[in-house]
Amino acid sequence: MQLILIRHSITAGNLEKRYLGRRTDEPLCPEGVALAQKNAALFQAYQPDILFCSPMKRCTETAEILFSKMQPQLVEDLAECDFGAFEGKNYRELSGVPAYQAWIDSGGTLPFPEGESQASFTARCCAAVQRIVLQNAFQTAAIVAHGGTCMAILSQMEQQHIPYFDWHIPFCEPICCEIVSLSPLQLKLCNEKSG
Repeated sequence: MQLILIRHSITAGNLEKRYLGRRTDEPLCPEGVALAQKNAALFQAYQPDILFCSPMKRCTETAEILFSKMQPQLVEDLAECDFGAFEGKNYRELSGVPAYQAWIDSGGTLPFPEGESQASFTARCCAAVQRIVLQNAFQTAAIVAHGGTCMAILSQMEQQHIPYFDWHIPFCEPICCEIVSLSPLQLKLCNEKSG
């Protein structure tokens, strides 16, 4: 059994390096549409039996371009982290804000003010993937979600246990994982998309 994890394509906020979490339902920008259309050919080699997707526009629009003949099942718990008070801002706008500096100094482990912690976000995403795998019969499933969602899943479930912030998830490219264990769910990268 395989899981294909896919980060959505580019939005205007991504180009401005903003924290775009579950409070910002931003669509793809023209560059994002073009990238998804260009990369759609990459996904012809993958024939998922079933498609899951974060309900946010940037994910559903990406899924529609990459898998135009499939109807995704929307999974709320695959949505990006709630960045709370940092939502919609970038590091320049947050520079000098004490709460942001405290979050940076914590190595990203403090909860976002008025938002989620990395631990609760990771637990939410991993529980969603566990349900997907246990409640559905498939050989290959695709999940279109967010960079943070993919980082959360891979940091906990991929057998190398690479830390959360060491994962670098490109926009709109397949990250293929073999399911090597169901309980607990454990994944093995089929391609090199980390670091």
